[in-house]
Amino acid sequence: MSLISCLFLPLIGTSLGSSMVYFLKNKFNKNKENVLLAVAGGIMFASAIWSLLLPAIETSSNIIFVIIGFVLGALFLFMINKWDSSFSKMFLAVTFHNIPEGMAVGVGLASLLTSSLSFSQTFLLSMGIALQNIPEGAIISMPLREKGMSKTKSFFMGFLSGIVEPIFSILTLLLVSFVVPLLPFLLSFAAGAMIYVVVDELIPKSYSTYSAFYFTFGFLIMMFLDVIFS
Repeated sequence: MSLISCLFLPLIGTSLGSSMVYFLKNKFNKNKENVLLAVAGGIMFASAIWSLLLPAIETSSNIIFVIIGFVLGALFLFMINKWDSSFSKMFLAVTFHNIPEGMAVGVGLASLLTSSLSFSQTFLLSMGIALQNIPEGAIISMPLREKGMSKTKSFFMGFLSGIVEPIFSILTLLLVSFVVPLLPFLLSFAAGAMIYVVVDELIPKSYSTYSAFYFTFGFLIMMFLDVIFS
């Protein structure tokens, strides 16, 4: 039971964030939309730095692999931008971000089974990721609801972005000796994808007099969660 709780906590966090669509009105005004986009941009930027890029640098034996992963992540989203919508960029960026987080949980579970980590340490890792996933689920589902998608479909898309976490947690747990060496590259790839979306999509569309303050607020929220639960 303890393993299962650690495994699915991140998905529960994503689901909680996505469920916010059930408590919203059908339409945002422009000011509220700017606030949402700016806060989301700050959250994603901080998450890319603290949860992805810095751990990639710390765990990599060669910074070149981190740089290559970061550039490829940004290039991948650039190519997506050539043929698909801004939603696809957002969805893919958050999903890519969730994959290495799911792998991190898998590594934690493997360490728990081998007594390298205690249950409390593994649980805190999973809980920290779950808390981070709450605003990320909202980032996916809330704009879709604002654009007219049904509440259930909007919720499902947010949920879908998080389902990769338990899947990759299980895969990592089963293949931990093969996956761990790739984590720095995967982390930096996800970081590049997320920062590309923030700079190309969220910041330009969130422009208002106070957008920089809302961006900073979102950044500080995610930075606090990452530091407290790291």
